[in-house]
Amino acid sequence: MRNKKSFSFKRDKYKTSRGGHSRLVNICCRKCESIVAVYQKDGPGNLRRMYMDRIFAPAELTDLQALRINDAPTLTCRKCGEVLGTPFIYLKEKRKAFRLYQDAVIKRLRKLSE
Repeated sequence: MRNKKSFSFKRDKYKTSRGGHSRLVNICCRKCESIVAVYQKDGPGNLRRMYMDRIFAPAELTDLQALRINDAPTLTCRKCGEVLGTPFIYLKEKRKAFRLYQDAVIKRLRKLSE
């Protein structure tokens, strides 16, 4: 994920319902600090869940919303193997997401063309 790739924000009802403020973040493993995913965080507050349709990279995590929730893998660090979250359906919005374990990840702000 070190190559220079630009991303554009997804604009939909979920973004506008959270105030229209989005930022791109690198999701890093707390244990080894390697980048696990590039994610669009909408709205304020802590990162408690990662919606599958907001993951931009790596490629093996980008199309998980097409899978059944029972077929989706757990979110693990590719470098150290630490389990960071489990797939579930966020019932309030009926969206597939990863429920992140407390203090399992670090989020670092990212530029759009980083």
